[in-house]
Amino acid sequence: MTWKPELDELARREAFAREMGGVDKVKRQHDQGRLTVRERIGKLVDKSSFHEIGAVSGIGEYDQKGDLKHVTPANCVFGRARVDGRTIVVVGDDFTVRGGSADASISAKPLMAEEMAHDFRLPIIRIIEGSGGGGSVKTIETKGAANLPGGIGGTRWYRFTTENLSRVPVVALGLGSVAGLGAARLAASHYSIMTKTSAMFVAGPPVVKRLGQDLSKQDLGGADIQTKAGAIDHAVETEEEAFVCARRFLSYLPSSVYELPPTLPCQDDPERTEEALMKAVPRGRRQVYKMRPIIDAVVDKGSFFEVASNFGKPIIVGLARLEGRAVMVLASDPFHYGGSWTADACQKVVRWVDFAETFHLPIVYLMDCPGFMIGLDAEKAATIRHGVRAMAAVNQTTVPWCTVILRNAFGVAGVVHQPADRFSIRYAWPSAYWGSLPLEGGIEAAYRADIDAAEDPAAKLKEIEDRLNKLRSPFRSAEKFWVEEIIDPRKTRSLLCEFARLAEPLRKVGPPENMTIRP
Repeated sequence: MTWKPELDELARREAFAREMGGVDKVKRQHDQGRLTVRERIGKLVDKSSFHEIGAVSGIGEYDQKGDLKHVTPANCVFGRARVDGRTIVVVGDDFTVRGGSADASISAKPLMAEEMAHDFRLPIIRIIEGSGGGGSVKTIETKGAANLPGGIGGTRWYRFTTENLSRVPVVALGLGSVAGLGAARLAASHYSIMTKTSAMFVAGPPVVKRLGQDLSKQDLGGADIQTKAGAIDHAVETEEEAFVCARRFLSYLPSSVYELPPTLPCQDDPERTEEALMKAVPRGRRQVYKMRPIIDAVVDKGSFFEVASNFGKPIIVGLARLEGRAVMVLASDPFHYGGSWTADACQKVVRWVDFAETFHLPIVYLMDCPGFMIGLDAEKAATIRHGVRAMAAVNQTTVPWCTVILRNAFGVAGVVHQPADRFSIRYAWPSAYWGSLPLEGGIEAAYRADIDAAEDPAAKLKEIEDRLNKLRSPFRSAEKFWVEEIIDPRKTRSLLCEFARLAEPLRKVGPPENMTIRP
């Protein structure tokens, strides 16, 4: 006698799981332009690589004889899969079953996904749609009592979510309406993506309306709002584009902090020079210029992958490769406050410098920073408080660091261009310009008596400016060894590739000491 009857029963139950919330609910999902959770997983991971865990779990419906009639599957789907040949954990909400709400779920499933990622040191991708919290308002009635958040023994998931941030790469995709705990799961990641038709909020429009704010989902938590606020890193047009971004982000990272980022074959000549760099920075110091073409010119062609582009805009952040080696790139953007560090730019620096430290990524900083942002709005935003936190984050790093000063380096923010009290590599372009504060505006204050006493105050001001500008030449600083090297901009790529080679044996495997990664 074989076990065929039991295997037939297993196949029947698995078929119920594949039906998800039923034909009508699946059709509604498609009619609203969204894929089902199983379609999403299929498109995200390598073909036929998904090994599901707990597929037959759910709520069974039985007849009077105790025979199974139907199973409504739990609305969490998870398991192991491969992305570009590497094993990962993937966990997704099934919106076709009670809108992804936790009162139709089995809490052990998303918890086990986090545990698997943690204990087996595997990257985890969360596909989020729904609330995923303690249940709906109706749960109070169905359970007969109100749920105390966390309750007794209910915080295990939060522990693993927190620890995974300092252990394995965590990617989260918001692909629909995401609220409550779902929003927390989306934000508690190293890299978060949402489609532009999705929305994320702590509480949705009906709840917020009780506060007197009658808003649509998009007005409350649409992609533009969340990316500008820094809650979400990237907004894309389609779900397929989100899958591509998730895969690419992971390609720069190790599977866990116990490994090093992978080095890929490189066809781009490390000695490649770009003549365009000779005129990339204009002579007029008030003229802005585009930083992203400079980044593209010095890293491996096509390798720059920007993150969080809509938040903290004075700082550009992204992953890139130098001769195939993964690095973190920070770069100033003169188009936004001249590259001055605003409060949100400082928060951006903290987060991504921590990230680089966690996953052993050497840091390249292309600098043009005239200082912290000044003025009433900057003071109200506690810019200096966020600024010193950014300084602390930079100083705590142990990963190799290379800075190229393209133009401005002023004030306290100017100090934060390399970690304190340890060796890092630094270069300056001939266009570099630095000091405690810019000459513009400061001359009138410092030399007010001389200017006022002159027969021609304008001529006197010009005379002082010319004299000081000769003294502020980067060559004067190099002469005193106050800066190590001034370089031909065309040699930047070659020197950065050399830095990546020098940095490779210095990268440390294991959890960073005295560092905590923040979402």
